[in-house]
Amino acid sequence: MSASSIPGRLRRLNKTQKLSAAGISAVAAAALSLSLVPGNAEAETEPQALSASPVVFGSAASAPQAKTIQASLIEQHSSAEQMVKTIEAAKTKKAAAVQAKVDAVAKADAKKAAEKRSSHAASRSESRAPVYANNLDGWIKESLAIMKDKGIPGTYEGLHRNIIRESSGNPNAINDWDINAQNGVPSIGLLQIIKPTFDYYHVSGTPHTQYDPVANLTAAANYAADKYGSIDNVDSAY
Repeated sequence: MSASSIPGRLRRLNKTQKLSAAGISAVAAAALSLSLVPGNAEAETEPQALSASPVVFGSAASAPQAKTIQASLIEQHSSAEQMVKTIEAAKTKKAAAVQAKVDAVAKADAKKAAEKRSSHAASRSESRAPVYANNLDGWIKESLAIMKDKGIPGTYEGLHRNIIRESSGNPNAINDWDINAQNGVPSIGLLQIIKPTFDYYHVSGTPHTQYDPVANLTAAANYAADKYGSIDNVDSAY
C-alpha cells in the first residue's frame, strides 16, 4: 500500500498523539533497562573477600617443600650440637691449662719450701757441728768421729798411745833413718805412715797429704784395722 493510499487522517497525527507515543516508548525502555539489572545489584557493589585455596601438606605438590624444611632443621640442630661440643672442648682445654699453671706454681712453691727447709737444716747442722781444737786432743777426737762414720774401729786411748810412741804428737815428724827412708819413702806424721800406705788407705773427705793430722790418723787407723783388726791392737812398730 502506498503512502498515498493511507487515509489522510492517519498520516496527520495530532500533536497530542505523538507525545503519547513517545511517552510509551520511554516507559518501555526504562522497563527493559530495569529488567537487565540483577536484583541484588546493591549488595554486589560492596567489595567481596578474596578466597585463598588452603595448602594441603600431604599433597604431592607440598612434599618436596616439607623435606627441604626438615633437612634444614636437621642441619641447624647438627650445627648447634657441634657448636656446643666446640664450646665444651674449649672450656675443658682452658680448665686444663689453668690447672696446669696451678700445679706448676704449687710444685715451684713446694720446691722452694723444700730448699728452704734443707737450707735451714744445713744451717742447724753446721751450727751443731762440733768445733775441734787445733791440737792433739782435737785431732784425735775429729779422727774418731770420721772413723765412726766410715766404720773404722779404734779408740781415743789406742790412737793416743801409738801417736806418743811414733811421733810424740808432732804432725811434721819425719823418720829419715829407717829402711823406709833408705828406700826413699820416709815415714811421716803423727802415726809415721809412708806414702804408698797412706795413698792406699786414705779416707775420703780428708786432705790427701801425710802432714795433715786428721788425714794421717784416719789413714793409719784404716791400715791398722785391715792388718791387725784395730789401732788398739798395735803396741809397736807396725
